[in-house]
Amino acid sequence: MERPRVDRIRAMLEAAFAPAHVAVEDDSARHAGHAGARSGAGHFRVRIESHAFSGRARLERHRMVYEALAEMLPGEIHALNIDARSPDDQPSRNS
Repeated sequence: MERPRVDRIRAMLEAAFAPAHVAVEDDSARHAGHAGARSGAGHFRVRIESHAFSGRARLERHRMVYEALAEMLPGEIHALNIDARSPDDQPSRNS
């Protein structure tokens, strides 16, 4: 796992959203051979819960996360799997 990149993503999300919970996983190994992996950019899974997402649609939440990580896109991050929630959200069946 590439800790410096994971730690940087986590720090940027914490600065942008003051989340109650944030988890970042490097999922790049599952995408070996993919064009993004060959270029050095990684695949990451982000789970974040913040009041900043309250009252916002899923697409808007994803845009907010992409904006917070903009300086790492596309050079260091090729793909993001985002689960962005507010504390008011009902738990999903997949949680």
